Amino acid sequence: MPTGRDWSARVEARVVSADGTEIACEQSGRGPAVILVASALADRSDTTKLAALLAQHFTVVNYDRRGRGASGDARAYTPDREIEDIAALVEHVGGSASLFGSSSGAVLALRAAAAGVNLHRLAVYEPPFVVAEGDHGPPEDLAQQITVLLAEGRHSDAVTYFMTRVQGMPGIAVFFMKFMPKTWAHLTELAGTLPYDIAVMGDTQQGKPLDAEEWKGVAVRTRVLTGGRSPAAFRRAALAVTEILPQADHRSLPGLNHGAVVMAPRKIASQITEFIKG
Repeated sequence: MPTGRDWSARVEARVVSADGTEIACEQSGRGPAVILVASALADRSDTTKLAALLAQHFTVVNYDRRGRGASGDARAYTPDREIEDIAALVEHVGGSASLFGSSSGAVLALRAAAAGVNLHRLAVYEPPFVVAEGDHGPPEDLAQQITVLLAEGRHSDAVTYFMTRVQGMPGIAVFFMKFMPKTWAHLTELAGTLPYDIAVMGDTQQGKPLDAEEWKGVAVRTRVLTGGRSPAAFRRAALAVTEILPQADHRSLPGLNHGAVVMAPRKIASQITEFIKG
């Protein structure tokens, strides 16, 4: 493990999950363990800067979710397999860790806590629950549309559909992203995991209140972060989480939007550090 000023050094590791799938990760820093859970269309490369900042205070595990980057995958998928992946990573760092997840990765982290994975604290950024009528939610046939596009080998179209119809990005913004070949190629490589994030979200984006029974296992202290520049629906979702969890609170971060984990990692890192150390 890195010592002294060598906190930025990253050690590659592979952890075997319950179903035999190998999960690739990088470990850096020292101190209490923090595991970073990526969002849709993202792998550990998206949280490299955040991991480096957190490594000044913690042992950070930045991993590729199954089917992404250097991690393996299995034929059959359910969110339970990804919860088992997190549990294996927790065991890898000594049996207890804090989690940070963003967007659908935040929901996966919440599901891991609800399933009883041994956590110290849980921080999440903008879980994309849709809890009020009228708030933007994905099309009802999202899973079917994505499945068809992937089955036809139209991975680029699947990414475009998800970004515009689910993430709400303007079509012109996605159009110009395609002129960044390296970035677009990376996104299309990850397109095959979109059904995983859709399954993780389940029925939580239908404009209805969260089911308290579904989340009653989340007993760990939890902080829900949102960006002050993000749509109000994220704040409503965050407040819905704090209402049903016994140890949850909410912080709004001025000037940030949904992409803050990548675009403003320093501000996110300071919030995670204060919460876990506090």
